[in-house]
Order: sequence, then structure tokens, then C-alpha cells
Amino acid sequence: DNSSMFRLLKRCSFHPRFKFQKLIAPRVLLHGKNQTTWSSLGLQLQKDVCSLSRSPSLNPVYTIKLQAFHTSFPFFKKKTPKESEIRKPGVLQRSVISLKESPKPALYLSLGGLIPFVSVPLSMAIQGTYYPELAFAQIMYGAVTVSFLGGMRWGFALPEDSPAKPDWLNLANSIVPPVFAWQALLFKDVTQSAIMLVMALGIALHYDISLLPPYPRWFKVLRVMGTVVMVLSLLATAALKTYSELSQSTSK
Repeated sequence: DNSSMFRLLKRCSFHPRFKFQKLIAPRVLLHGKNQTTWSSLGLQLQKDVCSLSRSPSLNPVYTIKLQAFHTSFPFFKKKTPKESEIRKPGVLQRSVISLKESPKPALYLSLGGLIPFVSVPLSMAIQGTYYPELAFAQIMYGAVTVSFLGGMRWGFALPEDSPAKPDWLNLANSIVPPVFAWQALLFKDVTQSAIMLVMALGIALHYDISLLPPYPRWFKVLRVMGTVVMVLSLLATAALKTYSELSQSTSK
């Protein structure tokens, strides 16, 4: 058996295909630039051995022994992170990015328009006194702002190339916030007026966010931020009024 095995290996070494593989193997080891991998090299070696085994002068048993010498090196792939593992920016980060992308006039004018809302409860809280005149001025300014947000839909729907059609839905919805603002001015109680304006601001925000998706993202983020500040300011004024009334009743 050993002599037959030696003859088989000797014949394989002089076979032209084995000489070709013998020349290619060092290039794969040293340079690594050839697209032939060790696994494909081993598969080619098996094919050559199997082709030799079909000749009548070779015994199939020795072919099996030759195949035992075949080894293929593992091919290590670089693990790529899964899509679920990639960190995406959160809602707050995306909102900040959208605000930075907004036009400067729209951003600065919107922030400046919030000053009358914030200054009223802030000044009363600093002085520790509730002023009905300041509270009514805030309600008046809130009614004007809500009417402006409602009429803005008309300006968006009237141009011919606008994605919003001037139909009953868009034009009628723009009338709802001004009606709420008018009703807020009819109340004698500041708390009721503030609650009515909060409802009107919520309806206007719902229209701009849900019913009109063609608005750019920066405008929607700006609308959400402005609505939150206005609502908190109105509620703060109503809370200061309630606290002032409670303190006066207890002092008596």
C-alpha cells in the first residue's frame, strides 16, 4: 500500500494541473490580491484528484486518502452592524436640526412673537401681584394670534400651484380658530378665556400638523414649540389669578 501511495503522489506531482496549482498557491499567500480563495483552490484540487481517479490505473481507495489532506481556511467576514443597532437621532435632536434649518426671519419673528405671552405671567410672578389689566392684554394678544393662525390656511390654499385645494374643508377649518378667539373675548373671567384660547391653539396645531402635511418640517417644529410656549403662558396666568383669589380669601 505504501509503495502504491508513493506512486500516486509522484504521478500527481508531475501532473500539469498540479504544477499549475503549485505555482498559484504562493501568490495567494504572499500577495492576497488574487480573487482565488483557499476554499476555491481546495475545490479545484478535489476536481483534479477525482479526474485522476477515473483512470483505470488508479485505485479509488487512494483517492479518498488524498481527499483527507484537503483543508480550507475559514473566510472571516467583517461584521457589519445591523440596522436596528445603528443609533438614529431622537425626536428632540431631529427637532433641533429642523429649527437650525428654518429660515432666520421665520425663526426670529416667531420667537419674538412669544414675548408678550411669556412676559405677562413672568412679570406678575416676579412682583408677586396679579394684574387684571396685564392678563386681559395677554388674552387680547392670544386672540389675535389664534386668528392669524387660522387665516394662514387661506393664504396657503389660494395659490393655484398649492398642494392644498381651496375646498370647504380647508377654508372652513380656517374659520374655527377665529371663532374660538372671539368667544374668548366675550368671557368676563380670564380663566375661561385662557382655556378657550388653549383649545383654539390646539385645534390650529392639529390642522397644521395632521391635515396639511405639505408644510415643511421646520415649520411644523416651529408651530409645536410656539404652541407649547403659548399654552403654558396662558395656563400660568390663569394659575396666578387663582392663587391671587385664594390668598385674598384667606387673608379676609
